[in-house]
Amino acid sequence: MKQKNALLAISILISLFAGLIVSGCKKQQFREDTTTDVNIVGYLEKNIDSFSLFKQILDRTDNSAFLNAYGSYTCFAPTNGGIKAWLAATNTASVDAADINVLKELVKFHLLSDTVSTAAFKDGRLPVPTMQSQFLITGVSFKDGSSSYTVNRQAAVLRSNIKVGNGIIHEIDHVLVPSSKTIAQQLEANPNFSIFVEAMKATGYYTLLNTVDPDTAKRWMTVIAESNQALADSGFASFAALKTKYSNTGDPANTADSLHIYMAYHILRDIKFLGDIINASTHQTLQPQEVISTQLINQDVVVNEDIFDGILEKGVLLTRNISDNAATNGVWHQAAAHYMTKFRKPAAVFWDLCSFPEIMKLPAYYKKQNYNFVRQNELDKPIKDIDWEFKSASTTLTYFYSTSSSLGIYQYNNDCLVLPLGAPSRATWFEFTTPVIIKGRYKVWICYNARNAVVCNVRVNGDLMQRPVNLGEFRPAGSDAELESIGWKRYIESTGSNSGYYVSRLVGTIDIKTTERHKLRLETISGTNASNYLDMIHFIPVDQNQLVPRFRPDGTKVY
Repeated sequence: MKQKNALLAISILISLFAGLIVSGCKKQQFREDTTTDVNIVGYLEKNIDSFSLFKQILDRTDNSAFLNAYGSYTCFAPTNGGIKAWLAATNTASVDAADINVLKELVKFHLLSDTVSTAAFKDGRLPVPTMQSQFLITGVSFKDGSSSYTVNRQAAVLRSNIKVGNGIIHEIDHVLVPSSKTIAQQLEANPNFSIFVEAMKATGYYTLLNTVDPDTAKRWMTVIAESNQALADSGFASFAALKTKYSNTGDPANTADSLHIYMAYHILRDIKFLGDIINASTHQTLQPQEVISTQLINQDVVVNEDIFDGILEKGVLLTRNISDNAATNGVWHQAAAHYMTKFRKPAAVFWDLCSFPEIMKLPAYYKKQNYNFVRQNELDKPIKDIDWEFKSASTTLTYFYSTSSSLGIYQYNNDCLVLPLGAPSRATWFEFTTPVIIKGRYKVWICYNARNAVVCNVRVNGDLMQRPVNLGEFRPAGSDAELESIGWKRYIESTGSNSGYYVSRLVGTIDIKTTERHKLRLETISGTNASNYLDMIHFIPVDQNQLVPRFRPDGTKVY
């Protein structure tokens, strides 16, 4: 009986204690927001004298509630003066009188689904598209001795990087107007490109360039257009003259016809503003196995300026102030002169493994600090062009950056990739998509920081290279010629005390059969649970110097 009474007392005490906990929980107040800062709409309301019209547009398009909620956005907010100028230019009496669909598209064109500060404002497109799906381009203008950021060549940034609870605001002085025409329509509307447009129609490419694919992965194109003047300077005063020169089959729609090849050679897949074009040395065109080479020379973007057999072939300038023309399906640039496809000799590709878009669009980390790319599951792919075996200890690929650590002090750009390799719990393979490589025969060099002994086979497009690479093996002693004879080289310029860790190992020779991007795969043979540090991979034609250029941490090539 005493035992029953004791159990009953304990039960009552537990019930009372639970009741107190529940009562206490009911009285506790929780905040659902994560900051006490105002959100985007709150900021506009606090500065209503400057932004009453933009706030009115948000209200009318039912976007105010959306932009007053939790999230992570960038808003380019036009002032009242900018909106009044837009209303006047479009002969619209007021915000209430404007076409509601136009206003909806306008709002989406002023918003990004990410926080982008002016640290990402470069001479070219922003790293993420607007909610309207087109990209914004930024630059710098100089007026009356002062400089300011510009957006889409339509507006100046008056005040930037205004942090609010759900993102960043940039105040601008004019409304940003999205493109309403395709590449084909824009060029056709410009009489200076009438010959080029006739060639587009004759070859069938007008239809392609006049299409807005609903799938944004397939939508974007880039065109390098030649004006009537550029063609006339090369002896083509009319489309008839151009056809007579190039249409060797008489049918420009025939893919084997030289006029068809000419047009295909002026079109690139994907959207590439000038800032994107100079980020790679070659770009694949729609003409199979043919690329254009590009480089930045004294702030000029130049196409196809190359040295063949020791002779410099002058390239063609892309006219900056008439390029970067955004369209609903891509962008087009103007070439200052006429050019045609030509045979391309194999060219060296010095591939920086850290120059992939997913890290480059993070200006707070790229060339500044470490960043981890984490795979949430086997299907997750945080980096488009890098894949690896998903295991418990290989969920993270690290972008490593340091100007002082022995791991990064001599690396190209002071950064490298940290790969979790080795059995049993780390990845046994990594696969990379290369930059465009021109067809030819190449020697392949793996450049790494020697730390942990994981031995890997290397495959290019599935073909096994002749020699595995031990990512923990140091460079042996010897002269450049002696080292090259046994498959080693020094790829960095420095000869400092830690430079011996930085190794370039020849893994073999490969025939690249088509001019395009290829697959390179590392497969572990031995080694357990290690972190390995990869910097660059070199594809160098077999008949070219394999030892130079060497590289400095700032990217300078040393011959």
